[in-house]
Amino acid sequence: MPNFILFFIVLFCAKSTLFSQQELSWNDLAEVSFRNVYNVHYDDYFLKPTFGAGIESYKGSKIIIRGYFIDFSSEDDQFYMVSRNPMSSCFFCGGGGPETIVEVIFKNKPNYKMDQVVKVTGILELNEDDVDHCNYILKQAIGELVK
Repeated sequence: MPNFILFFIVLFCAKSTLFSQQELSWNDLAEVSFRNVYNVHYDDYFLKPTFGAGIESYKGSKIIIRGYFIDFSSEDDQFYMVSRNPMSSCFFCGGGGPETIVEVIFKNKPNYKMDQVVKVTGILELNEDDVDHCNYILKQAIGELVK
């Protein structure tokens, strides 16, 4: 009987770990180093990431990140990010490195305004090679405003 109970406890713990999401901090995403690599297509140098083992362990997992909503969408393209910093001091304005932004591909078009603080849940993809996208990408994402 005790082995039977132990089996169900282990099974429950494993199931809750497998299907839950982990909230990451911006410090977790800082576990990355960069080196300059030449890109023939753009005839320029780009920062190529090398992800640490800790952040690599979340690759393909459902995670949560809190940050400032940034919208770079155009008439033809939807492009959203969550940033550690507000737009006036985000990565593109010199307020941090590429590890301070996460590209977000929402399931449904979001209705947030620039710089609103949001909590976004999605599947983490680590991007080392595609310079047209961020190093961190959340796919199948949903979000909520943080009040």
